[in-house]
Amino acid sequence: MRRLLVLGGLALALALPAAAAAQQPNAILFANGKSLFAENCLSCHGVDGRGVPKPTHGSLDIHGVGPRLRGVGAMGADFYLRTGYMPLQSALDQPTRRHSPFTKREIDSLVQYVASFGGPPVPKPHPKRGSLAVGLRLYTEHCAGCHQVVAEGGYVTGARVPPLKQATATQIAEAVRLGPYLMPRFPKTQISDRQLDSIVRYVEWAKHPDDRGGWGIGHIGPVPEGLVAWLLAGAALVGVCTVIGRRI
Repeated sequence: MRRLLVLGGLALALALPAAAAAQQPNAILFANGKSLFAENCLSCHGVDGRGVPKPTHGSLDIHGVGPRLRGVGAMGADFYLRTGYMPLQSALDQPTRRHSPFTKREIDSLVQYVASFGGPPVPKPHPKRGSLAVGLRLYTEHCAGCHQVVAEGGYVTGARVPPLKQATATQIAEAVRLGPYLMPRFPKTQISDRQLDSIVRYVEWAKHPDDRGGWGIGHIGPVPEGLVAWLLAGAALVGVCTVIGRRI
């Protein structure tokens, strides 16, 4: 019995440092994230991510307008930071994809800190499990009206719709669940995880479409492609008419 107690004590003594070592990196990330948040995000999103409802100039020199981050989780922070949508120079600017000013480790730290406010984790889509045909149908129904059927982006009233060529599978899934900026949010009751896998698979395919038997002309979308076709067809018809007229 005494030997068992000794062995148990030794096992516990070995396990505790290992657990502490495993938690230490997370604690460091959290501390770094809190510091980075105070330096770069607090002016718009407020103390502890509670938001800034209107412009103020208080003791903390808060001078921005930003939404609450309570409940956005790791998913929201991961999407906006890794796409470079955040931070913004002005709260009135439209988020635009750009190179993030933060390093990967700094983004990991900020994501962990914002995740502590509560909310959904980063999604893990599985495009290989999806159906390309189903993805095309769902994308056409829900996304093509703004992003075009080949995911080249476009313009809508009051906003620029980004192309999806640089979006990763994770970022596509995050955007569907988040509804960033003017994009509508699609919960699991509207688009299931399996359907989302299919959408992601289609978008991944659309980055390098198979232009079998046709001229892609940069995949700029059906309307411009139709105009080009009409212009070419019109020019060809005028040329044919001119040749026939001269012969007559």
